[in-house]
Amino acid sequence: MPRDFAGNIIRTDIWTGKKIPKKQIKREVIAENRRKGKAAEDTYVMRARMAGYEVERTGRGHDFRVRKRDIITGKVTYSGVREIKSGNAKLSRLQRKTKKKQSNYKVIRQDPGFW
Repeated sequence: MPRDFAGNIIRTDIWTGKKIPKKQIKREVIAENRRKGKAAEDTYVMRARMAGYEVERTGRGHDFRVRKRDIITGKVTYSGVREIKSGNAKLSRLQRKTKKKQSNYKVIRQDPGFW
């Protein structure tokens, strides 16, 4: 997706001068957001594992279940669920519902790093 120096999307083709269709722009923006979200999730997993957490991918309402174990006994000392968001992405209706139900639900705002 081409952008100008201010970061705005260029709506005309640079080479031909033709207008780019709105559907194509929307499709590319959504694909870019998906890539940023995946990069943020990967960054969070790496940081959590380096901090000593076990990270398990889940679905439906949250991204990950994290656990911290006692080194000596191996018992779980902390367990929680995490929703990773990049930029100013909003929680879905299911994610808001899950956040209300669970006390150990935490939303993490993660910068993807290289965007």
